[in-house]
Amino acid sequence: MPHTFLLELGLEEMPAKVIKPSVEQLKNKVQAYLEEANLDFKEIRTFSTPRRLTIKIADLAEMQPDDKQLVKGPAKKIAQDAEGNWSKAAIGFTRGQGASTDDIVFKEVKGVEYIYVEKFTKGKTAAEILADLPNTITSLTFPVSMKWNTHTYKFIRPLHWLVALLDQDILPMTVFGIEADRTTKGHRFLGEAVTLESAEAYEATLENQFVIVDRNKRQSMIEKQITDLCTENGWKVPLNNIELLDEVTDLVEYPTAFSGSFNEEYLNVPEVALEVSMADHQRYFPVRKEDETQAFLPNFIGIRNGSADHIETVVRGNEKVLDARLADAKFFYEEDQKLSIESFVEKLKRVSFHEKLGSMYDKQKRVSLIAQILSEQFDLSPDEKAALKRAGEFFKFDLVSSTVIEFTKLQGQIGAILAKEKGESDLVCAAVAEQYLPTSATGDVPSSKVGTVLSLADKLDTLMMFFAIGQIPSGSNDPFALRRQAMGIVKMIEQSSRHFSIAAVMSQIEEQLPLNVELKAGIAQNQATLIQFLKDRIDQLMQTSPTEQSEIAHDIRQSVLNAKQSDIVLLMDTASVLNHKKEDSDYKSVIESLNRVSNLAQKADSNGRVSETLFESDSESALYTKVMETTDQFKESKRAEDRYEALKSLSTSIDAFFEENMVMADNESVKQNRLSLLKMINDLSITFADTTQLLIK
Repeated sequence: MPHTFLLELGLEEMPAKVIKPSVEQLKNKVQAYLEEANLDFKEIRTFSTPRRLTIKIADLAEMQPDDKQLVKGPAKKIAQDAEGNWSKAAIGFTRGQGASTDDIVFKEVKGVEYIYVEKFTKGKTAAEILADLPNTITSLTFPVSMKWNTHTYKFIRPLHWLVALLDQDILPMTVFGIEADRTTKGHRFLGEAVTLESAEAYEATLENQFVIVDRNKRQSMIEKQITDLCTENGWKVPLNNIELLDEVTDLVEYPTAFSGSFNEEYLNVPEVALEVSMADHQRYFPVRKEDETQAFLPNFIGIRNGSADHIETVVRGNEKVLDARLADAKFFYEEDQKLSIESFVEKLKRVSFHEKLGSMYDKQKRVSLIAQILSEQFDLSPDEKAALKRAGEFFKFDLVSSTVIEFTKLQGQIGAILAKEKGESDLVCAAVAEQYLPTSATGDVPSSKVGTVLSLADKLDTLMMFFAIGQIPSGSNDPFALRRQAMGIVKMIEQSSRHFSIAAVMSQIEEQLPLNVELKAGIAQNQATLIQFLKDRIDQLMQTSPTEQSEIAHDIRQSVLNAKQSDIVLLMDTASVLNHKKEDSDYKSVIESLNRVSNLAQKADSNGRVSETLFESDSESALYTKVMETTDQFKESKRAEDRYEALKSLSTSIDAFFEENMVMADNESVKQNRLSLLKMINDLSITFADTTQLLIK
């Protein structure tokens, strides 16, 4: 009869963000353990609260299947002497397998006879297998672990109780000195220790003790309670903040939503500051009107870890705490309003960006110059150019504002609000607000051209400067988040559809920035490394954002990324085109022609020039004419589709050339001339893709 197994780790309160990944890790490790042990089961469910990580295994087999297998021993000539007597080797082999010489059988393997015995291993019971789970439990890993008491071991939090039930029976095991039992603990204040009659009784028993162990059920309760409160008060339901919803779900064991209010005078504080005060600092849900205005209201919704008893006292306490938070925000913002933008900018001179790279003021000046260089690639209007120049003069100023020092998450946003109050244009304010976007690999990119250019310039400065001083990420070490900055650059350029060489822009920056000799040398020395660093992010983006047709294959990605090309948009478009064209009937022949050229082009003199006077055939002349035509097509069009079609057309002339001419001719001048012609083709082709990396069938 199948079993149900329950394992509960009772802990001190864990940080909310580690609970979900930790219980999933426990599930995955136990699943791998059971699969390796060949013990069948139907499913593993997870349960979690701030004080427990739990799995319940349904329809667990009673035992492993018995195992029978033939075990190979020594060759027959070693196992028996001439009279057929068993040797010591044969006797020792059978004894080692728990058998006797009577159990020996012979089998021929590649013309040689060997002795075998059938080894029978009786399957272990589920209880025997599960008894070894402590090793799996103690192998769990966490972002941060801790020791407790005088113990040497570490875990996410101290273990206080352990439940291990196989149906109705306790399964003996010990973890960190705690012996398994059937006693679990209810809500810290509303419940009590309780005895579980069986594994199946887990959820219901704990619910009676004010603990909702099913995380999904707990989150659904929170969503419904918030929705009901909003419906009752005519508020817009604030459940779009998924991160906050997930966090409060993992902060409570028995949720009860409540609403509170705050003084309307705080509505004069920027809404983003109010939201951070409530959502990030207090885990409250801010609310707005349920109408076309969606106006911010002096109300909030909180989630209590407990029942509705004495909820009025809870509301008053939370209102008092929030009032203090909002009073701080109001004070800081009002102090910031008293100062001019120029006074903030002056303070940037005293804020270090990096000991080798100067102050934030120095960085701001560099970024402003880089933004002017980049602006040439973005067709900015006169107003946009003026806005970019103005934004470049002060865009980092809010880093020294009291509001941002208190609410660091609001950098850029507070700057835009203060700048607007000081009379700056909408274009300037938008650029200031968008300078840090995207803030994550999946985050939104700036919506304005000015914001895009400013953000690109800021990130490009960070990358170039840190690479110049040798602060290049290695392994998982990336203290300055340079990978995120590089991914932001790639995403912004890709979504802007702007064709330009990032390498050429970097060279311009190195030439035009007034840097010391060491920094200029560092930029030049590390440019190739930085280009490859960006290409690694392109590769990552192509893997996470495949084309509509299908995922971009590894060979295509490598072919494109090995191209002598640093136009990010063209590289990504080329991958998409090749991914589509690989299904065409002529794809193989096109790539084979280009690869044949590439293989021979390696033998050409690096400075060899093509002389038409050395051509000996019409196909040779025709190929040269076609190469010049294709070169012009590459200059005229940045579309990857056009370039592929140009190379495809060229491949016909390549095939005709090889059909009629011997490249490695006896005449050395003719040979070198032909190799130089092939090098011209390869130099052109490699700006599209390294076709030798492509797999063709």
